[in-house]
Amino acid sequence: MTLEGWVREFAENVAAQTDAIFQVGADPEDEHGDRYITAFEELRARGNEGREALCILLKHPRMDVRATAAAFLLRYRTAEARAVLEEAAKGEGLVAFGAQQTLKGWEEGIWDLDPE
Repeated sequence: MTLEGWVREFAENVAAQTDAIFQVGADPEDEHGDRYITAFEELRARGNEGREALCILLKHPRMDVRATAAAFLLRYRTAEARAVLEEAAKGEGLVAFGAQQTLKGWEEGIWDLDPE
């Protein structure tokens, strides 16, 4: 798959996971989470070229996609990723909570989504 294909896979599955969480009777298995993590691993395997491709999602129309991409890009694009997460953290709901927890983990030095 191309870099763009993996970026699309990441975005589509973050969105699908968020949407599934709010569906009555949703399957508790985290199929979408596994898929976007696999997409990130494929991008990361390509080094900074893959990380750079993911950066396009920092401007995605959906906040859940922006915030999740930002969480994975904190080490690579710290200032931009923090700005996205800080914006998301001001909101309400699951995305805001996730952004708050990601920022807290970063500040405490326990963030490890993309180790060097």
